[in-house]
Amino acid sequence: MRDGRRSGAAILAAALLVSNGGVSAHRLDECLQASRLAVEDGRIDLEVSLTPGVEVAEALIGDIDRDRDRVFSASEQQGFVSRVLMDLDVAHDSHPLDLAAGTATFPEPEAVLRGEGTIHIRSLARLDAQAPGPHHVTFTNRHQPDVSVYLANALVPASPRVAVTGQRHSSDQRELTIDYTLRTERSASMSLWLLGGVAVALAALLIRR
Repeated sequence: MRDGRRSGAAILAAALLVSNGGVSAHRLDECLQASRLAVEDGRIDLEVSLTPGVEVAEALIGDIDRDRDRVFSASEQQGFVSRVLMDLDVAHDSHPLDLAAGTATFPEPEAVLRGEGTIHIRSLARLDAQAPGPHHVTFTNRHQPDVSVYLANALVPASPRVAVTGQRHSSDQRELTIDYTLRTERSASMSLWLLGGVAVALAALLIRR
């Protein structure tokens, strides 16, 4: 069930990116920063993907490769990740949250120079115990606004207790507010039971045909 929900989340995220202009459509003199947030029971998962165009690739490489040896060392990668995360703000019900030290995957510098390399940064923020009911998460990306364009979207939650009810973007998509409802354990179990019943009924109908 969890893998299936994550697959659906990935498909949804891809569809949203395409509907907002697509990764390949950004200009050569811009860096596309695509952010995806998954609100879960007890945490918020965050992934930011940075894809520079060829005209800004050299500057991005210089920001990572501080010793200019054309190799992204482990310490240089972690330093870049830390700088990016410092420019990201996440709040839950208007209370600022701390992002955990992130992990990342980096392409080779040559791929970045060709405009084909994407850096993927992942982090999370822990949530204290929440009361069932409506809540909201606010995300703001302040990283390199002079050379960047932005996308930001919510993923389908893996937890059955979390139901996203809306997304609100700023015009430049640097800011995203996710409205969601936290269900009780009982209502979440009931929702899964109903979904399972619908799936069984549909399967039976298809078999009869």
